[in-house]
Amino acid sequence: MKPVLTFRGKTASFKMEKRMVWRLALLLAAVLCACVLGPSLGNKIIHPIEVIQIMFGTGTGGDYFIINNSRLPRTLVSLLVGAALGVSGVILQGVVRNPLAAPDIIGITGGASVAAIAFLTYAAGSSVGIKWLPVAAITGALLMSILLYVLAWKKGVTPIRLVLIGIGIAAIMSAGTTFMIVASSSVAAGQAYLWLTGSIYGASWEDIYIMFPVVFLLTPFALVFSKSLNAQQFGDDTAEGLGVRMQRDRFTLLFISVVLAGTAVAVVGAIGFVGLIAPHIARVLVGRTFGGLITASALVGALLLFAADVTARTIFYPIDVPAGVFTAGVGAPFFLYLLYRNRNQL
Repeated sequence: MKPVLTFRGKTASFKMEKRMVWRLALLLAAVLCACVLGPSLGNKIIHPIEVIQIMFGTGTGGDYFIINNSRLPRTLVSLLVGAALGVSGVILQGVVRNPLAAPDIIGITGGASVAAIAFLTYAAGSSVGIKWLPVAAITGALLMSILLYVLAWKKGVTPIRLVLIGIGIAAIMSAGTTFMIVASSSVAAGQAYLWLTGSIYGASWEDIYIMFPVVFLLTPFALVFSKSLNAQQFGDDTAEGLGVRMQRDRFTLLFISVVLAGTAVAVVGAIGFVGLIAPHIARVLVGRTFGGLITASALVGALLLFAADVTARTIFYPIDVPAGVFTAGVGAPFFLYLLYRNRNQL
């Protein structure tokens, strides 16, 4: 089976085994179930049939406000942000050819966080509207990715050098965000700290309007470069011998990864480890071919963040624990496991 994508007159096709198609279909079905299950769960359990009726505009009653103004936007935002982080992570791991790479691990999320915190602290109260927060976060992520690439360059970029420098940059960015919070006013510090914890609390339809076009435009765009990513896994020389334009494709893929991660950070804050974990789970399910791996990473990332958010807002009710606490609780041990498994390659 060969799905085909076309961009500017160029056709990109990639093989998908029947087993891969079935597993992707199951993941998609799980995401669709999450769209109904998320609004159903909470302090008050709402029947899924009523949720579906309200989603399609035929439902009425006292639960309409709860679903339409709170639970449904929160569910959709968690799915879209998780998908964005999953795709960003798998692209980054493919470009640098390192399973330890992720937007939050190598400092891209940190750059977005610094820019977003600076915006919230110094610009949000001025004539600049809060709607420019995603632009600030994406700009910070892009500048940090450029700095990372420059510092890691030494007659080329090796994966381990990129990861180690990225970890150092991430630590510096974390210190920068902490300094801005401490130095700012109590009101700005509270707002920045709440955002920095990585919570989907307060998600709105405006957040969906930001995330939806980014995810549903850039994910198919990334699929166009799936054959290039497959070739890059054999090394730069081999990929160029197969006709891959390394610098152009690498720049485009990094740009897609940065925009996805930067937008996700702007909407929900610095939620970590989803971009690291989702591609690894996706590889177990669909294999290493990027044609299916990108799609699977998006679906797995969506389900991971959805599960973390549902856990955060139901188990510890009435306390709404940030979803980032749960992703970090799972992701940090997983990162240590990856370090141990790849210790002979470091």
